[in-house]
Amino acid sequence: MKNILITGAGSYVGTSFEKWLSQWPDKYHVDTIDMIDGTWREKSFKGYDAVFHVAGIAHVSADPSKKDLYYRINRDLAIETAQKAKADGARQFVFMSSMIIYGADDPVGKEKIITKDTKPAPADFYGDSKLHADLAIQKLADDNFIVSIMRPPVIYGPGCKGNFPKLLKLAKYAFIFPAIDNRRSMIYIDNFCECVRQIIDAARGGIFFPQNEEYVSTK
Repeated sequence: MKNILITGAGSYVGTSFEKWLSQWPDKYHVDTIDMIDGTWREKSFKGYDAVFHVAGIAHVSADPSKKDLYYRINRDLAIETAQKAKADGARQFVFMSSMIIYGADDPVGKEKIITKDTKPAPADFYGDSKLHADLAIQKLADDNFIVSIMRPPVIYGPGCKGNFPKLLKLAKYAFIFPAIDNRRSMIYIDNFCECVRQIIDAARGGIFFPQNEEYVSTK
């Protein structure tokens, strides 16, 4: 049985992943921890096969007054959590990064293709805060500590927040919808959870770009 710790109790991805793993009660023991206050620092991460860090601010904001908060949560807290996981002897650290580190989408009608060789170029402090954590956590990897970086596109599914529900509402009620070639990669929450599960099962480290096989377009 694998022991898994999910940081960010109550988060959409965290609760979805815990529910997904409940299909195999004899294979996984799952704990969750709230990162809102500092009490999480008192918990030992020893004995966990994997720590899945999903705690963070997940949506873009243009409010400059929130910039410091984004860096404290998305960068500093993530790095500190990874360092603690390594120091306490956890075997693997799975970090919830984001495709947002590659910047904003290209202009309408142009296709932006991202590969493992594409250089990150965040367009705002949300993306930059995620990138700083992403790069710093990668450096912690060694023979005794596996680091797995997840860089997903938009994650959608029942109960999701963010822009996807707004897009669905617009598509439902708008009489005219843009007939343009604007394909975007996305990933369904169950597909994402299964991807993370397989990475933990195989104890695989590296950078991962999970997405659905098909693309989404308003065309």
